[in-house]
Amino acid sequence: MNKIPKISEIIFKNIATLGFIGYLPVAPGTWASAIGVLLLMIFNISLYVQGLLICFITIIGIASSTIAERVIGQKDSGHIVIDELLGYLISVFSLPVNYAILISAFFLFRFFDILKPFPIRFVEKKLNGGLGIMMDDILAGIYTNLILQVYFIFYGY
Repeated sequence: MNKIPKISEIIFKNIATLGFIGYLPVAPGTWASAIGVLLLMIFNISLYVQGLLICFITIIGIASSTIAERVIGQKDSGHIVIDELLGYLISVFSLPVNYAILISAFFLFRFFDILKPFPIRFVEKKLNGGLGIMMDDILAGIYTNLILQVYFIFYGY
């Protein structure tokens, strides 16, 4: 017997998949990260608002991913892409907003998100539900941010 999802489950699934972005036929996670690039290129978002946005997306991302995973019926479904948006935003947090940094962070974040160096893959396998879905991208974003911060300490912006 098929269970019909409640309206709240549909809403949370749409949040977790960023609407249609999670259903794009090619590289939905990359497209979700690109949304972050566009968001920062178009809008002049202060550091304070960036921090609030990261906190909000973390909380809503964990909740919506947990529900979406159940509704979709697949563990860590590729359709769930809110984690890629969050990871990218963490990648550029507290860095100057310019095209070179935004694009460098995009490619570096995607590299870490796909490669999943230690302990990212370990954490992804150990944590379940929305927390597990979100945490690997949070860590990939932290890796990216730290590398860019160190680079800019030595070479400047």
